[in-house]
Amino acid sequence: MSVASTVPVPYASYLRVYEPLAAFPEPERSHWARYARRARIPGAQEELRRSLADLLPTPPVPVPVHESGEAFVAHLDGVVVICPWRTRLRGWLALEELTAGPYPASVLDAMLPPVVRAQVAGDYERWLSRNPDARPWIRTGVWQVPLRWFSLFGDEDREYEPGESGSTEAGRAPVLRYRTTMAQARRRLARALKALRESIDDGPMTEGLIEVGRWLEEFHPRALVELDFGGLVHVMPAGWLAEDRSAAQLAEGIAALRAGDGEAASEVYGRLAERWRKVRDLRYAN
Repeated sequence: MSVASTVPVPYASYLRVYEPLAAFPEPERSHWARYARRARIPGAQEELRRSLADLLPTPPVPVPVHESGEAFVAHLDGVVVICPWRTRLRGWLALEELTAGPYPASVLDAMLPPVVRAQVAGDYERWLSRNPDARPWIRTGVWQVPLRWFSLFGDEDREYEPGESGSTEAGRAPVLRYRTTMAQARRRLARALKALRESIDDGPMTEGLIEVGRWLEEFHPRALVELDFGGLVHVMPAGWLAEDRSAAQLAEGIAALRAGDGEAASEVYGRLAERWRKVRDLRYAN
């Protein structure tokens, strides 16, 4: 696929943190200050296309040789906030997940030869020894939005822009995202975690919330947190997108737990989980 292609690369959602310039040490702070003044800043689809282009050579290049100097830029209360791509770091983390995943060795070897994986793992180990506190500003969900992400947002944070017929990346594709402050995201997560711990035994949802909470603690308290449906908007019907209120549904379930109504909470969560199971199942459709 050409890096310049206008064909959208779908099927992934993103949880991003945008930090104010003050959160970055020099000379990185000055770099991002200049970067934010650019006339054109690349978007998520372009980031994905660049990553996919690296997989086309033989052997493939699963992790970029050099770290990206690109970022997403937004504004929070008039202040510029930055979300670095950190494509190289995220490539290493994604490869770790792939290697530990359910794929048989023969399939994994066909996708990425053992010699390539060994070289990449060695590069990551050496880099990590020099950067032990590194963490990504972006998390990715493939063919889904992990339900725990919705705990960070309220329905009032929802932003939906319908697409236009024949839409492309040129500003006409649908947009569905949530944005909130770091303080509000941490507050909501803490309330959700407290409700779960007081009502049910620890399980995947509780563990997931703890893990997301630890990640959020790594960032500036005046950061912006964003959940972007990303490429999922290209495969879901317009009506599905317009009607989706997943954050409100999860909040309803959490409120039921806090009120001691476990049955109502289970019913709400079941509906939400079923809604997103149908989305995940699309990966197996012809």
